Amino acid sequence: MKKFALAAFCLGALITSSFAQDSYPSRTIRLIVPFAAGGPTDVFARQYAERMSAALGQQMIVENKAGAAGAIGSAEVARAPADGYVLLFGTASTHGLYNLLSKNPQYDSLKDFSPVAIVGSAPAVIAVNLSQPGDLKSLVAAVKANPGKLQYGSPGTGTFLHLTGEMFKTKAGGLDIPHIPYKGSAPAMNDLLGNQIGMVIDTVGTSLQQFRGGKVRILAVASAKRSELAPDIPTVNEALGINDFEAGLWSVVAAPAATPAAIIEKLSKATARVMADASFKEQLGKIGIDPITDSTPATARAFIQSERERSKPIVEAAGVKTD
Repeated sequence: MKKFALAAFCLGALITSSFAQDSYPSRTIRLIVPFAAGGPTDVFARQYAERMSAALGQQMIVENKAGAAGAIGSAEVARAPADGYVLLFGTASTHGLYNLLSKNPQYDSLKDFSPVAIVGSAPAVIAVNLSQPGDLKSLVAAVKANPGKLQYGSPGTGTFLHLTGEMFKTKAGGLDIPHIPYKGSAPAMNDLLGNQIGMVIDTVGTSLQQFRGGKVRILAVASAKRSELAPDIPTVNEALGINDFEAGLWSVVAAPAATPAAIIEKLSKATARVMADASFKEQLGKIGIDPITDSTPATARAFIQSERERSKPIVEAAGVKTD
């Protein structure tokens, strides 16, 4: 009798679980952005969530959980129930660099997450306020003449844009430019506009409005070719006469590790439809994001692994570690 009751219980649990997966989503999905509102990741995530709400027939809402270079929000998702109702909009910072930088990691970007898709990439830029030189070579010369005077901001210690700044300092000849960490790109940009710092490492899309408004100068873009959004701005390679400086901030949608495969597959297929939409691709292009339309859970996992391996020597050379 006990065996029969146990079997009935297990069968009931299996049916309940299967029904939950089949009916997913049946309530609002929280999309955690581990950076401050107004930055490049937040802007992208909000547009993605709006499109996914329509694709899934349920509301997907963005919540900002900033701090510790994205680790606070990412760790919250890693510990969340694996039912598909709490997702992460992560980046190269949270999934490519975090486990290489942290002395005491709160999560593992491969073991503790089920990736849904890599959804896009945005090239980094070097932007300065109007009191700084108007081209990159002149800026480099000014820094060499006055080491330590210029300070630059990033979304936080250990973020992808922070490491991009450190790479720039190395490639430009070992520049002395102290780093000021912020809880996201938006507060860093605010301090640039207020002349609290002289330079930021940002992405092209989120810097463009201030650039077009004549409030900041974008001295160079860290991509293989010039941005179609601002074709007059040279690449870092052009400006410095080098050929190997490229930095694109990629974004990933991920769920907690034990999320059922059926839910991951449903999210993946909906994401693929959203990212392939012509109007959405055009919308993203206007803010400097190159959409990725062919990512799957398997290719996303492989990409994260390869990015961790590629970034390891860069992190070691920069000598950056976080708590």
